[in-house]
Amino acid sequence: QVQLVESGGGLVQAGGSLKLSCAASGRTFWRYGMGWFRQAPGREREFVARIVWNGGTTDYAESVKGRFTISRNNAKNSVYLQMNSLEPEDTAVYYCAEEKSPYTMATSLRSEYEYDTWGQGTQVTVSS
Repeated sequence: QVQLVESGGGLVQAGGSLKLSCAASGRTFWRYGMGWFRQAPGREREFVARIVWNGGTTDYAESVKGRFTISRNNAKNSVYLQMNSLEPEDTAVYYCAEEKSPYTMATSLRSEYEYDTWGQGTQVTVSS
């Protein structure tokens, strides 16, 4: 069973940057696309970004496009989320997740129901 552990969250001022990391256990990480989701207090969890299994395609929510960058290093079993120009509206718990099916090349996979392994989350707080 794969386990995912996020890190890198914290408190930052508006306009600042943070880089989240997600470390995966297991030897099959490289076969699966990975996503980042977030959940703010009182709101449903929402899609943030996704990267396919070989890193060749990425997808972003409109609210973060141009500010956030998702990447992965399959040799290190890790996926990252570089967040720049942070806004108070980005405050949330951020989760990484692994897709249910391997080798998926679909351009867009934004439903949380397409993912079946989740990390515990890392808090990101952006002050104004």
